[in-house]
Amino acid sequence: MAGYKPVSIQTYPILGEKITQDTLYWNNYKTPVQIKEFGAVSKVDFSPQPPYNYAVTASSRIHIYGRYSQEPIKTFSRFKDTAYCATFRQDGRLLVAGSEDGGVQLFDISGRAPLRQFEGHTKAVHTVDFTADKYHVVSGADDYTVKLWDIPNSKEILTFREHSDYVRCGCASKLNPDLFVTGSYDHTVKVFDARTNQSVISVEHEQPVESVLLFPSGGLLVSAGGRYVKVWDMLKGGQLLVSLKNHHKTVTCLCLSSSGQRLLSGSLDRKVKVYSTTSYKVVHSFDYAASILSLALAHEDETIVVGMTNGILSVKHRKSEAKKESVPRRRRPAYRTFIKGKNYMKQQDDILINKPSKKHLELYDRDLKNFRISKALDRVLEPSCTTKTPEITVSIIKELNRRGVLANALAGRDEKEISRVLNFLIRNLSQPRFAPVLINAAEIIIDIYLPVIGQSPVVDKKFLVLQGLVEKEIDYQRELLETLGMMDMLFSTMMSKESTSVLQHSSEGTLENKKMKS
Repeated sequence: MAGYKPVSIQTYPILGEKITQDTLYWNNYKTPVQIKEFGAVSKVDFSPQPPYNYAVTASSRIHIYGRYSQEPIKTFSRFKDTAYCATFRQDGRLLVAGSEDGGVQLFDISGRAPLRQFEGHTKAVHTVDFTADKYHVVSGADDYTVKLWDIPNSKEILTFREHSDYVRCGCASKLNPDLFVTGSYDHTVKVFDARTNQSVISVEHEQPVESVLLFPSGGLLVSAGGRYVKVWDMLKGGQLLVSLKNHHKTVTCLCLSSSGQRLLSGSLDRKVKVYSTTSYKVVHSFDYAASILSLALAHEDETIVVGMTNGILSVKHRKSEAKKESVPRRRRPAYRTFIKGKNYMKQQDDILINKPSKKHLELYDRDLKNFRISKALDRVLEPSCTTKTPEITVSIIKELNRRGVLANALAGRDEKEISRVLNFLIRNLSQPRFAPVLINAAEIIIDIYLPVIGQSPVVDKKFLVLQGLVEKEIDYQRELLETLGMMDMLFSTMMSKESTSVLQHSSEGTLENKKMKS
């Protein structure tokens, strides 16, 4: 028995999602906290300054939430009609909001009444933002106009009338106080310069534009509308770099991660896609319960907030890293003690003696070595083994079948033991990697225990489920074999036609050569 060879555990490919660094990073959020608002959440914006509160625009109210609070710490409700947007200033002290009645209002975070009111739009205002100098506000409305306001004087400075449809989104440059971008339902995205009183760049998105975003450097512009997310190069006059079509419905919102290396987009298809800004490929995806209207990320991506059409605000907080407690460790030999002599080069007169390392057998290998086949099978049918490493259980079943003793190992079991075997077969029989081995085991166990069916209702029920799975799997295999047969016929027909055409071509060539010689 000294020459016993342990059972080789077959490795199977892991099925499912590929685990990447992005998967680990974006899945490191706690269970979302859901907050019910009074209406559809049209806008979410985080304050750029600590403590990084965020403003939520829903119905005729604007709520200010703390990052970890589930109740609003402040509410602004001085609107005649529905509020559509609200944005923090760079210092986090002021908030500008636009409403359906065409009004633009400026609030101090410490107060409740508006500090300034800008009146000039005749229809709903859907986008507002502060310029880089903090003293001007840009607004876009359904009256097709874009206006620039002076905060100290509460006066309108400029009006741009270049859009021919609703202006639904916009943003200001964080570097240049004179540049700002707007997107409209006329399918265009325009970059305006306050010094020239007109747009300096205009690009065609080819769909009604729902959201625009400027990179912090100001060199790239992102627009979203329809099912498309498009990236434009501002330094090349608005040249299209890439067009992304990864959503199934209209893309409604855009957001950048804190590092600027990931771009997020939310859509009415209830998904948030995460793109790499170097390859523009989807690296992760979030699923939500309803269509998404707004999206925002906190400082260092600590919190992700999503507003939906059903009035639910989904808030996810990043998990805090567990601090390892300092436990006094027993002093052990240094690393150099263990590697001592490992790099010694054998000399000519040296005699090298290798001490073979002792290999310890697993418990199921010990049972197989001593011909305790039923006990070996019981060990690999333990819940800890069948749940974490089912490939070990399948390998032992395969080895017992190879030895011709699988029927003996399965026979003579009571209700509890046979239920454990049936549970494992029912759970893993439909997996393609285990099916060839487990179908054979299922047929053996049905043949053994078919005469005693009817004595236990629990076992009877599981037998019916197992029998149905086996029949279904056999039908699948038969259909696959039929499909393979048809494909083989098609391939053989194609090969025969190609060979015939080659022969005809060669024979024609020989005939022509003979004619030429004659």
